[in-house]
This record gives sequence, C-alpha cells and structure tokens, in this order.
Amino acid sequence: MKITDIKIIPVNRFLFVEVHTDEGIVGLGESGCWGFLDASAEAVKTFKTYLIGQDPLKIEHHWQYMYRCFHFRGAAIMGALSAIDIALWDIAGKFLNVPTYQLLGGKCRDKARVYYHVEGQTTKELVSNLVEAKKRGFTAVGHLTPFLDEDRSVPYFETYAQKIGNAIDRVRRYREAVGDGIDLCIEIHRRLKPAEAIALARGIEKYHPFFIEDPTTPDNFDSMALIAQHINIPIATGERLHTPQEFTQLLNKNAVHYVRPDVCMCGGITGAKKIAAIAEAYDAMVVPHNPLSPVSTAACIQIAASIPNFALQEYAGDDRTSATERFILGKPDNNDPSFSPGDVVKQTLKCENGFIKIPETSGIGVELAKNVEEKFPYYRRKIETRLHIDGSVVDQ
Repeated sequence: MKITDIKIIPVNRFLFVEVHTDEGIVGLGESGCWGFLDASAEAVKTFKTYLIGQDPLKIEHHWQYMYRCFHFRGAAIMGALSAIDIALWDIAGKFLNVPTYQLLGGKCRDKARVYYHVEGQTTKELVSNLVEAKKRGFTAVGHLTPFLDEDRSVPYFETYAQKIGNAIDRVRRYREAVGDGIDLCIEIHRRLKPAEAIALARGIEKYHPFFIEDPTTPDNFDSMALIAQHINIPIATGERLHTPQEFTQLLNKNAVHYVRPDVCMCGGITGAKKIAAIAEAYDAMVVPHNPLSPVSTAACIQIAASIPNFALQEYAGDDRTSATERFILGKPDNNDPSFSPGDVVKQTLKCENGFIKIPETSGIGVELAKNVEEKFPYYRRKIETRLHIDGSVVDQ
C-alpha cells in the first residue's frame, strides 16, 4: 500500500487533512493550530513532498522523519505533523479493520468520562449554564472561568482585591449551585502572575476543584512549579506545548498533575501516546485538550481508550457554536451563525450521561460530510487581543 495523495481541506475555522492510498483507503486528521491554520496548511504541503509514494503503515518512522527533518518546531509545524499522523493511524485501523485504539494496546475502558464546556459573560449566566450542564447528566464541567467570559473588545480593569475576591466568590457560587455531584475544572487561561495564582488557589481550595488549569503563562516552567509548591489544588496544563520533552520538564519539576496534550498539536496520536506514557511514570493523569471538531474528539478518544492514566476528556459539544468561536471572539462572525462542529462529519461520537462510549468502528471512527468544504467555506481568523483600560495587553 502506498500514499498517492494528501488533500488539505479547510472548513469554516478548521483544517482537515486526508491521506489517500492506492488501495482506496483514506485517512482523516486535523491540525490543532487553530490560530494559524494557513501556516499549518503550508507545512502539510512540505511534508507531502516526502510522503507521496511511502507506505502509510510506517507510522513511527514517518513521525520521526517529519519531526526531525529540519530541526524546527512550533505550532504550525506540529499541527501539520499531528494531522498527518492521525490520518495514518486512521488508515492503519481501516486497513486491519479494527479501531485505532486496538493497535495501541486495546481498550482500558468502555467509555470515557468527559467534562463539558460552561461559559458566561456574567456570574448569573455562568451559574445558570452550570446548573443546566448538571441537568443534562454531566458529572464534570470545565472551561469554567472565575473571571467571566467577557468579550475581548471590552477594556479590562479591576483592582487586585476585586479580581481575586470576586473570582473566589464565583467559585463558591459554582459549588453551591451544583453541590458535590459535579466536578469543577477551573480555567484560568494563563491570566495570573504566580503570586496571584497562589492567592486565588488558596481561596478556592475549600470548594475542591478537580484542577486549576493554566494558572500562569506556559513560557516559564519554574513559575508553574512555584505555584504547585504553594497550593493544594492539582494543576492542569500542556495544551500549548508541542513535544514530549516539554512535558517531561514540567513533570520533572512537579509542576503538573494533569497533563493536557492536544492530540492535534503535540504530534498526533503517536505524540500523545508518548506523552501519556511519560506521565504514567510520574503518576500523572491525562486530560486531552480538545476545543476543535469531532475529528479531534475521535482522535482523542483513541488515546482515552488505550491509556491507563486517562482522567477526563474535554468535550466542547458538537451541537453548538465551536469553542474557539465562543471563547476567542465572543460571538460568531461568519456568514452562517447556525453552523456547529457536528456539521463537518457524517456522524458524531455520542455523549450520554457525561460519558462518550468507546466506538467499535475501524480507524478513528469518523468521516467528513460530503462537500463540507463547499458548504462551509474557510475564512481566516481576525486578531483581537483584549486590552487593559490603560491600553496595555491583557492575557485572557
């Protein structure tokens, strides 16, 4: 079997890659470089010059070849490598007529517990959506900010006392609204300095969050380690990291308890499997990052099924506006506001009572809908970074 073509399929705000073979088997993958998909598409074109004519089943060899070819890294390149890797694993499963996870060692579980996205621009809205998620059967919620999901066009200002005090009080209201029957995954989105993160974590500790995610920027591993040393809440981080070595450094510093590899960014299924094995050696658990399409979800579930240290699967929901629209732009700005991520595939993986059942379908288990590129044309993201009331840049 040989690779005959690699097709780049931009759809709405997503970038898919199909790898075609001379036996008619087609593999599907997705790039997680959602902010710079045009650059990631160009990287796929570069990798294509090597892959045409190759055996698609030599997955590890191809991963090493692409990963080490020019000694460059970064989101656009790793997103391209990830999309291709996922597609190759999809081909392998289809060729052998088994789910991809079967080739990774088989199932460790029959269903994967998820955490559902909850958002809101006011405290009342956040609490209401949290209660609704519990009614729908979810036992964990995430992307749950104590700082509100305010539009990035609104200038920001709070005093220190307001910022920390209001955030602690919101987490109190979250817990009181749903009791202990639902786990709260608190999302900070890297917006605090270490001292602020420590103050906040100590203030919300009594409400027993499942974890506190990205309490500070991912650039300095020592800062994350400092926070971890001074709080009693597990830290989750890793969605912006690209390599197994970066995760190893965090784990070596005891700076993370839940690693968050993005399967569409960290080197695909191959990269995520490596990271999960490293985390297992450190007694750390895995919460795959997944704000993208059902293709990303399907790839994540292959990891969730096959590793012993899986904890939770991020699940943004396939039947509503995509997560990167809701949280990055505040509201959709495309020509089809009714579009939802589930529209890009023929059939989504089903989530019931807070769990996704591990599918038995060969490969990763999803296929693109017909003519999806024409139905939902791709358009470039606009840049909109939130500013402070004094005009400086704010992390959100």
